[in-house]
Amino acid sequence: MKHLIDPFDLSKEEIDEIVALGEDIVAHRDRYSGACKGKKLATLFYEPSTRTRLSFTSAMMELGGDVIGFSDARNTSVSKGETIEDTTRVISCFADIIAMRHPIEGAPLNATRVSTIPVINAGDGSHAHPTQTLTDLLTIKRELGRLDNFTIGFCGDLKFGRTVHSLIKALSRYENVKVVLIAPEELELPAYMKYEVCDRYGIDYKEVDNMESVMGELDVLYMTRVQKERFLDEAEFERVKDSFVLDKAKMSLAKDSMVVLHPLPRVNEILKEVDDDPRAAYFRQVENGKFVRMALIVKLLEWAKQDPSVHWMVPSDAIRSGYSCPNRKCISNVENVDPLFRMDDDGVCHCIYCESKASSL
Repeated sequence: MKHLIDPFDLSKEEIDEIVALGEDIVAHRDRYSGACKGKKLATLFYEPSTRTRLSFTSAMMELGGDVIGFSDARNTSVSKGETIEDTTRVISCFADIIAMRHPIEGAPLNATRVSTIPVINAGDGSHAHPTQTLTDLLTIKRELGRLDNFTIGFCGDLKFGRTVHSLIKALSRYENVKVVLIAPEELELPAYMKYEVCDRYGIDYKEVDNMESVMGELDVLYMTRVQKERFLDEAEFERVKDSFVLDKAKMSLAKDSMVVLHPLPRVNEILKEVDDDPRAAYFRQVENGKFVRMALIVKLLEWAKQDPSVHWMVPSDAIRSGYSCPNRKCISNVENVDPLFRMDDDGVCHCIYCESKASSL
């Protein structure tokens, strides 16, 4: 059985297969109207969501399946102290596949320890958001016609932006993708992403602190919201919340063929005056999210049928003692789960749940 917790859980071939299926669903929607008849998707959303939750719901309904779950954990046994593992065991009795969003990093990975059905990470804190990544890839493919040989600029909150982290990981699989990181120092891409992903996989990247100097280079501009809910220090949020704003003047510096993406919701980082520009693809991106989630659900259920055995997605050589995770929003510091770590090729130890650099005990 395969789960999707991190973009690296899928091979390049599997990603291409899902994207291709998404394109076929776009072209032939009627063919898939009964693909999941008799199947149930459980949407376990522990934090607010509009696009992702409704996209999953719409996707399963268009496949002919049913949806159960919750959008507010306060109305469930979670409010009584039920753990992620226990909730997952219960839901596994009622559904065929789970989509989980959680503010605590590593929660969906922890769910795979006991789940007997596929688990999809629908976003865990600032860690990862792989289904948004698949949405982004399908959108880039439909807009540019390719997933290689282009330059993408990531702008705004690159520190806490899980969609940015996930997409960079996925793009590391493709040839000649150049990355431009546009952010203030306070919101720059985390070190583990630069060194463990960009450097390790040979991504050509550079960092700048303004949009104007690079607009003309970009084939894709990926805008992000500065996320107040990810900041522990409100004063820091106030300093950086208006760092970058996309307007018509900046768009005039870009290629006619460039496309603008945004995982949404936006606040003020893209002015409404940009919405009517044909290069603004962020609302087309939303619809692509439904199509690619339809494709993902179909493939995960297909793979589970081929191999129904339960797999906890933790390596057998995981380090179980001698370290602690410093991330207060990691599942290992919130629930009673075994801390687990891995050593990278440079001898640096990282938490398996949230990928933070571990501290020695």
